[in-house]
Amino acid sequence: MCSRLHNYETERKELQLTSEVALEHPLKPITVQEAKIKKVGRSSSRDSVDSAKTSSTQKAVDPGALDGSDPLSQFAAQAAVTPKLDPLSAAADPLSGGAGIPRKDSTDGAQALEATVIMDDSFEPWSSKKASILSKYTTSEKLSITTSFLSSADREKVNVKSQVAQGTVTDKVKNRLEQLDDFEEGSVKEMLNLSQQEYVHRIEELNQALVSSWDQDQKVKALKIAIQCSKLLADISVIQFYPSKFVLVTDILDTFGNLVYDRIRRKSTYLPPGSMTPQMLPVNFSPDQVPDSAKETCRNWFFKIASIRELIPRLYVEAAILKCYSFLNPGEYSQALLRLTSQMRGIGDPLVGLYARAYLCRVGMSVAPEARTHLISNFYDFLSSYKQLQGDTVQNILAMQRVDMTSYLNLFSPALDWILQCIAHQAPEETLTEILGKCKKQCNTALLLNSVMSAFKPEYIASRAMGFTELIKECEEAGFPKHNLYRSLGLNLMMEDPPQAQRLSVLNEVWKAVMKFKNPADYIECAEVWIEYPCRHFTKKEVNTIIGDIIKHMTPDRAFEDYYPQLQSVMSKILSHMSDFSVLLSMDKFLPMVDMFQKDTVKVEVCKGIMEAFVRNQTEATNDPVILNALMFICKTMHDSINALSLEDEKRDIGNLIGGFIRKISFGRDFEQQLSFYVESRANFSNLDAVLVTLVQCVNQLAGETRSVVKGNHSRKTSSFVRACAAYCFITIPSIVDIFHRLNLYLASGQVALMNTALTQADAFFKAAISLIPDVPRMLKIDHKVRSTEPLLHAYINNFLSTLLVVPDNPDQGVLYLIRGLVNVIEDYTWENNTDAKAKVYISVICLLSAAAQDQYLYHIDQVDSNDTMYGTDKKFINEINTMCSTLIEQVLDHCKTLSQDDSQKKRQSALALEFFNRLVIHADLSNQSMFGLAQNLWNLSQKHGQGETKLMIRCLEHVKNKGTLPGGRAYGDLAAKMALQTRT
Repeated sequence: MCSRLHNYETERKELQLTSEVALEHPLKPITVQEAKIKKVGRSSSRDSVDSAKTSSTQKAVDPGALDGSDPLSQFAAQAAVTPKLDPLSAAADPLSGGAGIPRKDSTDGAQALEATVIMDDSFEPWSSKKASILSKYTTSEKLSITTSFLSSADREKVNVKSQVAQGTVTDKVKNRLEQLDDFEEGSVKEMLNLSQQEYVHRIEELNQALVSSWDQDQKVKALKIAIQCSKLLADISVIQFYPSKFVLVTDILDTFGNLVYDRIRRKSTYLPPGSMTPQMLPVNFSPDQVPDSAKETCRNWFFKIASIRELIPRLYVEAAILKCYSFLNPGEYSQALLRLTSQMRGIGDPLVGLYARAYLCRVGMSVAPEARTHLISNFYDFLSSYKQLQGDTVQNILAMQRVDMTSYLNLFSPALDWILQCIAHQAPEETLTEILGKCKKQCNTALLLNSVMSAFKPEYIASRAMGFTELIKECEEAGFPKHNLYRSLGLNLMMEDPPQAQRLSVLNEVWKAVMKFKNPADYIECAEVWIEYPCRHFTKKEVNTIIGDIIKHMTPDRAFEDYYPQLQSVMSKILSHMSDFSVLLSMDKFLPMVDMFQKDTVKVEVCKGIMEAFVRNQTEATNDPVILNALMFICKTMHDSINALSLEDEKRDIGNLIGGFIRKISFGRDFEQQLSFYVESRANFSNLDAVLVTLVQCVNQLAGETRSVVKGNHSRKTSSFVRACAAYCFITIPSIVDIFHRLNLYLASGQVALMNTALTQADAFFKAAISLIPDVPRMLKIDHKVRSTEPLLHAYINNFLSTLLVVPDNPDQGVLYLIRGLVNVIEDYTWENNTDAKAKVYISVICLLSAAAQDQYLYHIDQVDSNDTMYGTDKKFINEINTMCSTLIEQVLDHCKTLSQDDSQKKRQSALALEFFNRLVIHADLSNQSMFGLAQNLWNLSQKHGQGETKLMIRCLEHVKNKGTLPGGRAYGDLAAKMALQTRT
């Protein structure tokens, strides 16, 4: 092959594009502003047409689509404003305003009792509390359920009666009376000895039966189910399960209330002014818009419920349909809530009464959030009945069920917390003052104080933090442990800071009490919260003291083994607030606390958390011996946890953390100490590929920094040092399992050695890389998928070839010995039969040889004489290049011939011939007749079967024509004249 000689500097100037000043970033989002012009007066027909055109043009470019946001983000923004609506629900529900129905005329029956007004984020909805209540309040005792809807025979009996009595209104009324008589005369059955799971299942069956009865127009049966479910809330035979039972039953009552409300609303169609089409009531309708028939139906429901003889079912069921007052007179909400509040005083059991009040407050917040009087009245009524908790009746119940006072008082927390949250929502600070005063006078108990701190705004609690510490000390414990109070106070102070003058006093008072807790569970619950307080407001001295106290309390009897989650939480809070590791690790109690985590899996998680914090917070490199030794120990702990059963994800995470630690350690200009650190790290972390790769990269960087310091002029000492770095890499790389990591590191290390004029070491790296290529497997698992390695290997060889251009030949090895060795390896490698990777690699080698034949190479390495300096234009050197090129060209042409044997491979033949043609046009001397003929034949071959890319062919032809117009481009012009484009067959 005759290579075309290049003048790279001239070609660079010719190909250089003219620069333009950029006023805006090309990736900046495009914003389009829509200008609207309001026309006054009459518009001519022409103006109307122009206006329509303008409007359509503006709609063609949607500003919202070009403002840098996307539709999903816009939906998320809308959901943040109106969290009760989502696009899918709106599209599915014909009453939700979707599918072309205006939103103002819509409502959502399923939300009738949840929220008719949008609460702010500070108000936690009941729906978010239900799951925690159901998981916390469980029982292993046997439960019973009383209902008339237990068997399928009963259901069929009622269904038959309902279907027979459909003749007249009188018959229907008679049938309903018979059903009620049947209910009251003994059809009620009791199912005993139910497990908790069976009990929940029966409750769900009742819910389904209620909905099914309603759908079958059996309204009386649905009412009976609601009444019987309400009766379940009067049963405290298994008192530990009562809060969960309350959640399950009130869900059924909510369903009943929604069904009644939706039925009345669907009957309340009205005629809007100026329209003859009946429509559903809008969301904010007035009673004047409700027809008389719907109002009559609504009153009938209230009359039916008022006739329920038992108090608890009557209160619950009326509360469930309270929203229906909106059809009659919304102004009666406040009076109805106060009336029901007064009736609640007739409930004898304090636990049952409190949960009934909680349900009433929940309904009140949903239908009339502006009504506040009943809320405080319910709370004060509970205060008045609190003394019953110490009465004989309650004590006898607890004794019979073997429930201690602490467990009993815990049952009150969900309902009491909810009532106080309703009171505290958007309430002024004076309300807190009033409630605290009332509690002091009537019952200064731990239960009430805990609920008050949980309900009111943290800023109210924090502003009087010292006062609350006094209240906690003075309050009656009465079965509700005080550690809960200190924990609640701590949670408030973590959200809002107390006044500066009170901070130290609060810590001292609280910790004096916490230190006295003997039970490790009580102690660690408080410590888990309060550890954050000194981290935020004080120095390492206070934090170290509290850590030492935690160790002191948790060490006896190895109590720490039972509280690893809480101790992990303590550790994570310390790490999140103390970002300076020189301060953190100087505390003498920190590492002993790490040693408390003796379970291997837990200790590794803690170590990972420490290293994540270090990598995240340590912005500057360090060589602090305290940090270095402590974190080396922690990293060694993580590394030693890796075994044959460890998952790849676990190895990768630990490897990345250790690698991050290694990169953060720097000894400045003390390069020998830095290399010693890398040697120690290699000994400690030899089982992780990711760490070894990082170490090799760091050592190569160290060698590069050494070259920068001496500005390329190595002394004997620095020359020995960079060779030591090369030796480190050469020894370390074979330990790495991943073969492509090894290949890339051999190449990178060889380049660094070459840059430092360590030619012998560079040769060793390049030879090792060439000898490793035969070991590359044909298939490899990449990202959990088995993939072919040929694309990776092809890209690697191309990168390797670009480096070999500047590598000088070793006089003892012969001309181009590295390139010859690489070609021999490529020849012997087992390539896939259905690809052209081997031929393409040969074409890349031909391009390299063309570049090697130039008088002056395109790029060089400083202080390294490449072959252009060593050989110049020596004829023997050029002949060697031409001989190798001829051999490779024959190999490529032979491969092209094999592709012509099968019709299915003609497209591959065309693409390969065109790629080879393009390379010849760039690198070959086409004034040579043989090269000219070869290029012409390759072009014809690419056109032979009409399988080439037409657009690509046209661009190639235009490129050759353009080169023919340049000075000295006669051969290109002649070639272009003989390049014909054939049509596709």
